[in-house]
Formats: sequence, C-alpha cells, structure tokens
Amino acid sequence: MSSSSRHILTAPAWPYANGPRHIGHVSGFALPADMFSRYQRMAGNKVLMVSGTDEHGTPIQVQADKEGVTARELADRYSSVIAEDLHGLGMTYDLFTRTTTLNHYAVVQEVFKGLYDNGYIFPTKTMGAISPSTGRTLPDRYIEGTCPICGYDGARGDQCDNCGNQLDPIDLINPVSRINGEKPKFVETEHFMLDLPAFTEVLGRYLRGKQGGGAAGRSHGGETGWRPNVLKFALNLLDDMQPRAISRDLDWGVPIPLDGWRDNPAKKLYVWFDAVVGYFSASVEWARRSGDPEAWRAWWQDPDALSYYFMGKDNIVFHAEIWPAMLLGYSGQGDKGGTPGSLGALNVPTEVVSSEFLTMEGKKFSSSRNVVIYVKDFLERYDVDALRYYVAVAGPENQDTDFTWAEFVRRNNDELVAAWGNLVNRSVNMAAKNFGAVPEAGELTDADRALMERSRNAFEAVGAELGRSRFKNSITEALDVVRDANRYLSDQAPWKLKDDPERVKSILHTALQVVDDAKTLLTPFLPNSSQKVYEMLGGEGVWSGMPRLETVSEEGGPDYRVLTGDYATEARWESVPIKPGVPLAKPTPLFKKLDTSVVDEELARLENT
Repeated sequence: MSSSSRHILTAPAWPYANGPRHIGHVSGFALPADMFSRYQRMAGNKVLMVSGTDEHGTPIQVQADKEGVTARELADRYSSVIAEDLHGLGMTYDLFTRTTTLNHYAVVQEVFKGLYDNGYIFPTKTMGAISPSTGRTLPDRYIEGTCPICGYDGARGDQCDNCGNQLDPIDLINPVSRINGEKPKFVETEHFMLDLPAFTEVLGRYLRGKQGGGAAGRSHGGETGWRPNVLKFALNLLDDMQPRAISRDLDWGVPIPLDGWRDNPAKKLYVWFDAVVGYFSASVEWARRSGDPEAWRAWWQDPDALSYYFMGKDNIVFHAEIWPAMLLGYSGQGDKGGTPGSLGALNVPTEVVSSEFLTMEGKKFSSSRNVVIYVKDFLERYDVDALRYYVAVAGPENQDTDFTWAEFVRRNNDELVAAWGNLVNRSVNMAAKNFGAVPEAGELTDADRALMERSRNAFEAVGAELGRSRFKNSITEALDVVRDANRYLSDQAPWKLKDDPERVKSILHTALQVVDDAKTLLTPFLPNSSQKVYEMLGGEGVWSGMPRLETVSEEGGPDYRVLTGDYATEARWESVPIKPGVPLAKPTPLFKKLDTSVVDEELARLENT
C-alpha cells in the first residue's frame, strides 16, 4: 500500500433473509458498492467491504410460519441463497456474513451497553401493536394507515414516505396490519428507547458538514458533499427528533444484555438496531478471521479512514441519522457526554450513498405480485456484465428509473456488443491476423498521439467520478473513449493500407493500447469481460479478483457460509504501455448479441408468472 493510500470501509446494506434477491434490490445496495470498491482497490486504497444477511425480527418469523419452518431454518436457507446471488454478481466482499452469529450478538450487546452506560438508552412504558389473531408484536413497518401529519394514505408505522416524518403505529389513522389486514391491538409494554433528541445538535453539525467539499481527497474518494436528495432528507428529519424504540416483544432476536432482561424469552433488541451494528460486527469478525483480531481498528478508529454506506432510499433514516447517533453515543459525543465504550470511539459515516428505486416495465418490483426477476434467473439467461453495465449507465442513481427489456436489449447490443465488443474484436483480430503479436509502433501521427493522450487522461476523469459514486458519469466517459477509438480505426482504415505495413503496425499498436486502457477503465463495472480482454492481450493469471463462497465455523455455534476473497490482483488504475511482441490469438466474442425476441419472451414470462 502506498504512503498516500487510505483505509476505506465499503458498507453495502444488509439484505433481509426472507427470500432471494431481485435486480431491483441489487441495483441499490450491491452493484454500486462493488463498482466503488473495485475502483478504490485499483487506485491503491485499502478497502474493507463487509455486510451480510439481516436475519432477525417479526418478518422472518412471519415468513417462517407461512413456510412451516423455524425462523432459524428460514434464515439458514435464504442466507445461503442470497450469498449465492451476490457471488454470481461478482460482489467482492471481504466478508459477507450473518446477524445470527455469536460474534454479532456480542458486538451488538457491547454497543447497547456503551449507549446505556452513557445515558442514551432508557426504559419506558409504551403502547405496542399486537396481532389479535397471533398475539405477536407487529413491527412498525408491517402497519399501514393514513399519516396524521400530511394525510398520505399508505404511511408505515415507523415513517411516512410522503412527508418523511418519523411516526409511531398508534399515531396512524385507521391502522391495519400488512400481514393479514386486521386492525392491530395496542397494549402497554415496557421497552428501551434510543434518546435521539440528545443528538440533535451533534447530528446537525455532522450533517451540515456534508453539504459540500473541495477537490482535496477526491482521488481517494474523499468528502465531496452528499447527494442532495440524501442530505435534504436527513436534515429535514432533525426538525422533529423523537426517542426511538430499540426493543420488541419478540422471541427471535438479540437478547437485551441487562440483568432482569437477558433471560426474558419475549424481549429482544429491535431488528433495525442490531442490523446497523452489523457493519461493525462484520468488521470485527473479518479481523479475527484474517489472523489479526485488532485489524478492524484501522477502518473504524483512524481519523483519516473513510467509510461509505450504500443502500436504497428507504434506508436513509437508519444510515444518515440513527446509526451515526448510535456511533456518537457509544463514543460519548451526544448532549449527555459520556466516555467511549470498551472498544473505543468509532468513526461515523463519511458518506451515505443512497440510490433511488428501480421499477420494472413501469411497475414497482413486488415478489408477492410477481413483478420481479430474481438475480439467479437473470444470470441463467444473460451475461452478468450486461446487468452490471445497465445498472451503472441507467440505474436509479439520482432518480427513480424504470428497467425495461427493450432498453436492456438495446444497450447490450448497441453499446456493449457494437461499441466495446466491436473495438476489441477488430483490433485484436487484425493484429493477430497480420502480425500474430502486438505490433511495434513506428512514427506516430498527430491522430495516434491524440487518441492515446485522450485515453490516458480518462483515468483521472473516470476515477474522479467513481470516487464520488457517480457511476453513470464515469462509465459514460469510459465508453466515450471506446467510441473515439472506433472512430479512429474507421478513419485510419488499416485494412486499406496493404502497401504500408509499417503504418498498419502503428495504427494497430495505438488501437491495442487504447483497448488495454479501456479494459482497465471498465474493470470496476465489467470485471468478467475485462478479464477476457486481459487474457486476449497476453495477460496471465487473475486481472481482477472474484469472490468465493466458503463454509466457516464459529466456536459454540453452527457452521455457516460466507462470501470472501483475495482481491490483491494485477489491476491498477493507470495506463500501462503494452509490450510489442506479445503473442495474440484470434479473439472470441466479448458479449452475446441479443435477439429482439428476448423482449417479447420476457414480457410474456412476466405476464404468465
């Protein structure tokens, strides 16, 4: 690691273990995080990318009841399924784990105790929603009604998506259960609350500090100002901070680590509380598995370390407000002061990178309504890089975006096949056919030098956008280099210069140099096809690392599957001169062109499911 490199924590949101993931899910939390992490590693930074499956709470229990299994059995099954989904997408997690590990329980309880000891958690009597038919607690998000503030019909029990205000289920007008439509019963119960109002001032300073930033640190992904939609939403929430319940009447979750509570089978920590702690607990688990149990501190306590949290917009409140409040409280930095917990003061997020929603053919993704295409099904029929490309160039980065099969086919054929694939194929093919190896350049023309300079300069431009999580801008710039190279080849027409082999060598050397550069520029987005180009140009071994699934053990607990990997590979964010004389073979197609019948087939499949 160079002296100028930074420790960067990449924290993709924890997918809920109640079913397989669909492409709407992974367009928000998963693929953007991987593109960002791959770039940061290539730029020389020390990345730790951690997350896992979120496995506690009433929704898991509800789904388990439907399927006639225990909550643990359901979580076991879907944790494995989701890990396989993410493995198929090429997600370079250093550790993708679970919230049902003993390590996670211990770290969550430590954070609770630190907050409790500093006075930021307190018990109170409250009214809880109960299902009259089952007697179980109804989670806030499983209760819907009319918002008492703005009148929106469809507000959830924890938050109104229309006006953004935090709510309690009992405040809703005409509340009903989303599980079975019955009217919930409200009963008095005792729970622990997180004293969010005690963080209003410190959170305000923290969030207002995210309103902009200069160029310093941008090459490393430094602070440059949050996405306006994220920051505006978070700042608006400061106007009415309310204490938030962090425990529930439930038998499936992390026990409350206090005398008189820890052995109570019907009281557990609320799932959202333990899930956000998962970023920290997964880092602790990774460190232990790496052989250095203290290694996590470089990402969580070094003041120069950076941390980026990736999720959909429905999770902004937890990552931009509640999790920072928990970290500040554990570190003793709220209105009540306090001292850091036994693990020490912890870093708050550098940036919350929230995407908007992806819809499908004009409809909201919905597993229950079959408006969905699961990751596994997609990858069985199409190239993973085609999906990664679509999410980067047309995903819901700054606004809700509609996925259509017609647009997917068009972008695959017109941009991946006809632009990038075509450049690779004709450049490598002509060089292999005419010279059998990378030709040595002779005297270069202004056009040759201009294209290579354009290609070299793209590293700074594309890298700056990637470091700011501006994926559409970055991949568009990279594809512009490809288009410029295609125009160059068409203008130079080396196939017409049969009487000037030296000029042909210079043209093809120039084209192959730009192919090599473009392969690097596109690696964060298209790692699989970049590996193929690397090999076409004579590279050996692994160009850009891929994850692997492993079964691991934990003392005192059952074995479980994780996603991990070794990502210290050849890929570097720079233009490297190609070497004349490297043998070249006739290339194979980089991407598969899709027949337009795919659109009709997929729409029919969607209609019939």
